[in-house]
Amino acid sequence: MILAGTIKFLKDLKKNNNRPWFDKNKNNYIAAKENIEEVVGQILKGFDKIDKEIAQLEAKSCLFRIYRDVRFSKDKSPYKTNMGAWMNRGGKKVDNAGFYFHCEPGQAFVAGGYYMPQPPALNKIRQEIDYNFDEWKKIIHHKSFKKYFTKGVDGIEILSRPPKGYDDSNPAIEFLKMKSFVVRRPFSDAELQSKSLVKEVLKTYETMKPFVDFLNHAVAE
Repeated sequence: MILAGTIKFLKDLKKNNNRPWFDKNKNNYIAAKENIEEVVGQILKGFDKIDKEIAQLEAKSCLFRIYRDVRFSKDKSPYKTNMGAWMNRGGKKVDNAGFYFHCEPGQAFVAGGYYMPQPPALNKIRQEIDYNFDEWKKIIHHKSFKKYFTKGVDGIEILSRPPKGYDDSNPAIEFLKMKSFVVRRPFSDAELQSKSLVKEVLKTYETMKPFVDFLNHAVAE
């Protein structure tokens, strides 16, 4: 579970997003990072029953750095106010669909799918959805899928017109216009601090596994 100290550190960081404060509270950051790494390690251990390849990943390699790249951003805050981990086949250096854990007070969630795939991969996913729309519908309309992911598939960015090679009459056009394919399940601070957190996260990932597999199968072809 996520410790109260981790939640407090992230809340305090949001109010004091500057280097002097961070340096003064470095020990609290280290403790929070170790907590997140431990939780992600437990999640990866549970992946042995979902995806054995992902289960082999090291927790440390899945974590995102807390330091922001501010070179091209108007927001010059040096630190992220969340801690996240990305779990996928091959690790973070491989561009494919996978599973995400996001720890942020009041805005935590578990997610999965494929975020902004490059054009070649995006084209393959669209083609797969078009060719196997019945299978796609079976996955996203499954009772458990709809229970956990109440807002359905998020395209992040949606084309205003059909992509090249498709038209508005296509039954799958809603999804063919998407530039991403992501689902999310929100978690409250109380759920983050619950002893059942890892169990609930794994149940969520198990439910989205066919969705992630569909996307990766499309790109692999």
